[in-house]
Amino acid sequence: MITELSKYDNSWYKPGGTGFKRFFWFFVNYLVFKNGLLPFSILKITLLKAFGAKVGKGVNIKPFVNIKYPWLLEIGNYVWIGEGVWIDNLTKVSIGNNVCLSQGAFLLTGNHNYKRSTFDLITKEIVIKEGVWIGAKATVCPGVICESHSILSVGSVATKKLEPYMVYSGNPAVKVKERIIES
Repeated sequence: MITELSKYDNSWYKPGGTGFKRFFWFFVNYLVFKNGLLPFSILKITLLKAFGAKVGKGVNIKPFVNIKYPWLLEIGNYVWIGEGVWIDNLTKVSIGNNVCLSQGAFLLTGNHNYKRSTFDLITKEIVIKEGVWIGAKATVCPGVICESHSILSVGSVATKKLEPYMVYSGNPAVKVKERIIES
């Protein structure tokens, strides 16, 4: 068997929003979010809400952020989204309160079934619970749940559930120690 991309068909996939809404978001995302000239979070939060995202209070969104579909995004209170974060949300992404997504973090909800000759699209939600820290250049893969106050360290790749109050590192990420938060 060989891969036959000419037979690829993701017509079943419906990201929501009208074609016009997706088209308009493409330009807003490019001009406001992926742009370093507009560093103000309030404008970005207002636009996210206008496009259907649920966004809490105290959210800080840095420049050069890329968000695929805001209507599939939920962001809690006091969330920090660092420079160059890419939220590739082909399906729902939920980000809890007090979460930090460091520079260049990548939340990836889609992949392809390499076992099928047609390379079918696969999408799975991502859930990032309260107090989680996703380190710089770290990747969260489709279907991953990051439990409360877990940490994915710099450059690591989460391919499965992260346990609460644990620190993960590597590719694939493995548990390396407990996270102890001092008062």
